Amino acid sequence: MTARQSLAWVLATWFGCGRAPIAPGTVGSLGAIPLYLAAVRGGRVGVAAAAVAATLVGVWAAGSVARDLGVKDPQVVVIDEVAGMLVTMLPIARASALSLLVGFALFRALDATKPGPIRWLERLPGGLGIVLDDIGAGAVAAAALSALRASRVLP
Repeated sequence: MTARQSLAWVLATWFGCGRAPIAPGTVGSLGAIPLYLAAVRGGRVGVAAAAVAATLVGVWAAGSVARDLGVKDPQVVVIDEVAGMLVTMLPIARASALSLLVGFALFRALDATKPGPIRWLERLPGGLGIVLDDIGAGAVAAAALSALRASRVLP
């Protein structure tokens, strides 16, 4: 395995989160929280920058690992969950345990069920299809978080 392939595997599995024997997508989503907590120090701009970086790197890394395994969307790839969680948390400029819990629950529910157009994004080729459906789930979850903030349910 080349250094480039090794890097793709480390990133695609989000430093091993994707190798969890049970619920690797959930573990990968939880693995996004430390990155979010670091990024949110820069406000929404910091979170947006982290989301863009995770998405771009994720498309490459996910596509590379999928090619290595010969599988369209391998369970071991969880960088898509990382990117989706970051998109989910974009409306939250200051992290709280409640906002993280609600954002996590919304994202996981949407990522698992993939309603409507979110599922269509899976049809895109390679890393794009792997990552963009999670970006779609994150965008819908972010809209729900925004609505909860607007209605003052969340701080």
